Amino acid sequence: MQESNNVKTIGMSKTSKGPSKTAETIAMVRVGESRRPEDERVCYDPYAICFISREVLEFSTNNPEKYRAFLAQSERLVPGVRNSIIARVRYIDDLVNSSLGEGLEQLVILGAGYDTRAYRIEGLKNVRIFEVDQPATQKRKVEKIKEIFGSLPRYVTYVSVDIGVEKLDQRLLESGYDRSLKTLFIMEGLFMYLPPGTVDETLSFIAHNSGRSSAVVFDYIPQSVVDGTCELEAGRNWQKGVTDVGEPFLSGIKEGEIETFLTQRGFSKIRNVTSKDYKKAYFFGKNEGREMNSLLSFAYAVVE
Repeated sequence: MQESNNVKTIGMSKTSKGPSKTAETIAMVRVGESRRPEDERVCYDPYAICFISREVLEFSTNNPEKYRAFLAQSERLVPGVRNSIIARVRYIDDLVNSSLGEGLEQLVILGAGYDTRAYRIEGLKNVRIFEVDQPATQKRKVEKIKEIFGSLPRYVTYVSVDIGVEKLDQRLLESGYDRSLKTLFIMEGLFMYLPPGTVDETLSFIAHNSGRSSAVVFDYIPQSVVDGTCELEAGRNWQKGVTDVGEPFLSGIKEGEIETFLTQRGFSKIRNVTSKDYKKAYFFGKNEGREMNSLLSFAYAVVE
């Protein structure tokens, strides 16, 4: 893999925030799914394991019973969340692949974490890619990519921005983002961690600074989970869990209002994908009995 010089650290946040714990947790979910037999797994990520800390790997390997008990406890607290995260990975993978067939020119992954699509999806080497994340997480990501491939890919630009603190537009444009190209913006596992004002600013940037037929995909939770009024115990447990690791949910969407929310922000051709939809799409046959989390939905929309 050819070495990339595209590591932008301009305007880095002065916070002492370390690498995201949530990013590692999500990578571990992908590891678990990737270990399933080929005819059972819903998504496959051969690189996810590279982003798991030695401590977590050693614990899961040396204490299998305790690790299984930990997973079972997590499932009891927030039933189906792991399967919904797996469905999210697959849905966005499928969307990237279909977008490649429809002339995708540029891909922007916001809150990239340990996303590996740039390295495992065929065809993306011909697309201009920007991975945007807070400095500490991205620093670890870049180090691991160098370890895996020996160098950084030239088609990926790494933009260090703490989206909740710094202005995305300036950093992205300074890094070579081309607002005239057909672009797909991915906000996987990000929307709910941003303040409402930052969500609006981000969607406004996408709506006003991307080429014809550009689009955005993201996952979201009900506003009731964010504000603590969710009637489901799973919703309250989920918010407590992410708050306990210092990464609380900050934004949600009121039930039944996703279309209105996106239309008001300059988007059209909106697709709302509920847990019933992705259960039907991906979990059948041997996977029929796997439970989904009804609180996690996906949205796709095209810039008007």
